[in-house]
Amino acid sequence: MTKQGTILIVDDNKGVLAAIDMLLSGTFKKVITISNPNRIPAMLETENIDVVLLDMNFSSGINNGNEGIFWLGEIRKISNDLPVVLFTAYADIELAVKTVKEGATDFVVKPWDNAKLIATLLSAYRLRQSQTEVKQLREKEIELKKQLTSGEELIWGDSPVMQQLHRLIEKVASTDANILITGENGTGKEMIAKELHRLSKRNKEVMIGVDMGAITETLFESELFGHVKGAFTDAKEDRAGKFEAANKGTLFLDEIGNLTYSLQSKLLAAIQSRQITRIGSNKPIDIDIRLICATNSNLQKMVARGTFREDLLYRINTIHIEIPPLRERGNDILQLAESFLRKYGSKYSKGQLYFTKDTQSKLLEYSWPGNVRELQHAIEKAVIMCDEEALKPCDFFFKPNNEVPANSSKTLEEMEKEMICKAIEHHHGNISAIASQLGITRQTLYNKMKKFGL
Repeated sequence: MTKQGTILIVDDNKGVLAAIDMLLSGTFKKVITISNPNRIPAMLETENIDVVLLDMNFSSGINNGNEGIFWLGEIRKISNDLPVVLFTAYADIELAVKTVKEGATDFVVKPWDNAKLIATLLSAYRLRQSQTEVKQLREKEIELKKQLTSGEELIWGDSPVMQQLHRLIEKVASTDANILITGENGTGKEMIAKELHRLSKRNKEVMIGVDMGAITETLFESELFGHVKGAFTDAKEDRAGKFEAANKGTLFLDEIGNLTYSLQSKLLAAIQSRQITRIGSNKPIDIDIRLICATNSNLQKMVARGTFREDLLYRINTIHIEIPPLRERGNDILQLAESFLRKYGSKYSKGQLYFTKDTQSKLLEYSWPGNVRELQHAIEKAVIMCDEEALKPCDFFFKPNNEVPANSSKTLEEMEKEMICKAIEHHHGNISAIASQLGITRQTLYNKMKKFGL
């Protein structure tokens, strides 16, 4: 049996401490014994205690349980949800029941039954684990909801192509249909996913985002489906995966085109059955999610090449949303630029900044191969570096437009490969700098380089 957690035993009878230490050392990973209750606060500060087994009486000849009740209160002041099991004599059972009502987890009667003592302490330990997991998930949910509500405003623009996209999103957001968002790097696929969630029936629940390009093959199942304690070397506690964390809400799988063929099969099985099983467990868990996926790859071509499962594509592609590149959005470029200018002008306390006419022309003429993300970074950099309220063309670094022709006939993948190659050359192979320029993680960059044979 796998040993569980850390338990603190507090009793002034050293013979009792020795006996319980011997009994529990085969069940708990760490057993700490102390005979002086005054050491309890220090132990709780320095040790990661999962359960406390606390005697109710310490002073010789005094058996009214007041000391146990006092120290129960002190423990509660330090850690309100730490399970405390009380050790009591037969004569104190009524008092022990009262302490349970006041916050103790359970009590064990002296002389104890070995099997019952172990079972009681294991039950208290599992309660501790459940409380910890629920707390972690709640904290994560609160944080993610903050991110959703405080995120960047989605600027639609007035271009016909974006107005049409806006109408489509409003139409499909309220459904539970699986949605596939495609578009070049930097077009705002994650922002569209957040907008779909905001307008959905699930908007009171959390949206969990996962960068599939950043998850290694060995961690895929643990990250998405979770694991139980002891399932593998580093599985030190039960952990819910992203599917469970997103239950009742939205799960956003970004860079889905980067999944290997074998991992696609595992994802498909979970989507089809609407169930997942944690690693190390054989108990299936029902999931209720709205699935949104995104990619800059042409999945139809990947299906034709045999690198993407056709049945998975059908599952995730009930509704297809294609985001146009920024160069095809006309004057939306200026609307976005003005929005970013206000944002960063305020952030860096630069006053009333504005674009000169020449700058506006340059912004419209440039092809923006990195799309909205590149525009945003360009505006921020210009705001930081400018010395005057008027932003001139010289405040910007524009790449030559022939790097990515506005009306290029190249596929998205060809353009992406070319951008990565140029970034590698420009930064002399510095992975961190390349990833930063492209607006992706290092792991995603490694995956793309492997994909393109770079």
